[in-house]
Amino acid sequence: MERRKKSTEKLERMSPPARDPENRENQLINLAYDLAEERLLDKTASAQEIVHFLKLGTARAQLEKKKLEAETHLLESKKEAVDSSKANSAKYEEALAAFRVYNGVSTEDDDDIA
Repeated sequence: MERRKKSTEKLERMSPPARDPENRENQLINLAYDLAEERLLDKTASAQEIVHFLKLGTARAQLEKKKLEAETHLLESKKEAVDSSKANSAKYEEALAAFRVYNGVSTEDDDDIA
């Protein structure tokens, strides 16, 4: 029963709930992990809890995590490429407009400015 007393004391000393939903979710996840750890140490964990943590430790789970990280990195790279392409396209349009001005070709936009 000593362990339960310590966990109760720990909850009492815990910081107040986060105001941000994401941070609040992280707080609750941490509490759940603490409780699961306590139950594993007390040998009162359910079979589901034990299997959950056993699966996290498998090579397959670690490979899946690496795969997700690589996919995330790939998506971020693709997003950067699209953003870069848009920026280059805008610069290309500005360059073409400048060439038109240098060649003396007037456009409707130029008439509005002048």
